[in-house]
Amino acid sequence: MLASSWLTNLGDGVAAAAGPLLISTLTRDPLLISLSALVGWAPPLLFGLYAGVLSDRHDRRRIVLVANAVRAVVLAALVALMVSGTVTVATALAALTLRSIAEVFADNATATLTPMMVGKDDLVIANARLGTGFITLNQLAGPPVGAALFGLGLIWPFAGQLLLVVAGIVLVSRITLPPHGRQADDPVMPDTVRELIAGFSWTIQHAAVRTLALTILIFNFTFGAAWSVLVLYTQEQLGLGALGFGLMTTIGAIGGLIGTSLYGAITRRVSLGALMRIGLIIETFTHLGLALTHSPWVAGGIFLAFGAHAFIWGTTSVTVRQRAVPHELQGRVGSVNTVCVYAGLVVGSLIGGVLATRFGVAAPFWFAFAGSAVFVVLLWRQLMLIAHDD
Repeated sequence: MLASSWLTNLGDGVAAAAGPLLISTLTRDPLLISLSALVGWAPPLLFGLYAGVLSDRHDRRRIVLVANAVRAVVLAALVALMVSGTVTVATALAALTLRSIAEVFADNATATLTPMMVGKDDLVIANARLGTGFITLNQLAGPPVGAALFGLGLIWPFAGQLLLVVAGIVLVSRITLPPHGRQADDPVMPDTVRELIAGFSWTIQHAAVRTLALTILIFNFTFGAAWSVLVLYTQEQLGLGALGFGLMTTIGAIGGLIGTSLYGAITRRVSLGALMRIGLIIETFTHLGLALTHSPWVAGGIFLAFGAHAFIWGTTSVTVRQRAVPHELQGRVGSVNTVCVYAGLVVGSLIGGVLATRFGVAAPFWFAFAGSAVFVVLLWRQLMLIAHDD
């Protein structure tokens, strides 16, 4: 599972740079470019809850295999369009959307596998190893590789991701999992609404998981607004090319590695509530710094600090949730968290696209700073509800 995660994360990192670059090659309209972020963020919002129900109801390994197979077919079709010279903004956005839909089902089911295979006491270690692969391959190696491959030709990053997805399929097919409490003859449609309500109800009643979901929902409004136009920001405000866009993402990943190395020591000395407060202050001033600077060097330092914060935040959120949630609810509670993540990103990306079109690429970052500052004040007391869940 670790090998599959690392390989597919490398492919996703390659695509993270190549997707926006492909759209920006086909059009310079900021609103259309922001849609390249939207089509990655909308499917989890629309399909995340149902993906959680399926993960708790059916064979999770099989869901991962089928979803990744669909993703491979979509990537193959996109490569064929580029080879034939018939790719357009519309067809590229459609392919990226279909790829993201398949990824929703693959990611939700994959996220439930770790607590099925690893004891609660070892989840921190397991998530750190998975997180290290995500940082080094998805964020550190993937984006510059994707940008470099894109410079060689439009098809190469997408062909590379196709090969890595196929390799991930082969590896997941070798995994054997224990059952997770569902009966094969349970009815499918009559229970769907009840099962969704159960996932929401459990999340709302658990203070730590509820606070995590609420916080990630609110702060992704501002984050999504700024990051939806990041490819234009690096080009127009920082004066960097395609490789520069990948480089800034890579610097953020280096910050994530720093966060990885310090995470254990930090959590032994700082409560999770205090850690969350510190992290959100860092995120707020990240937006301010990027709005003000035109220097790639200053921006690089900001991305480094933000990368460390992002890893610490993400690892805390995943570990608290996995320790607290029963196995039979992992898919649904995880999907509630996913909906909170992407609801914020979708709304934020639309705001970012409009602001950048009317006021320039720095405007979404000013919006993100002001909004984050307000949200920190409003959520300050709620953040202390976070605690290790034994």
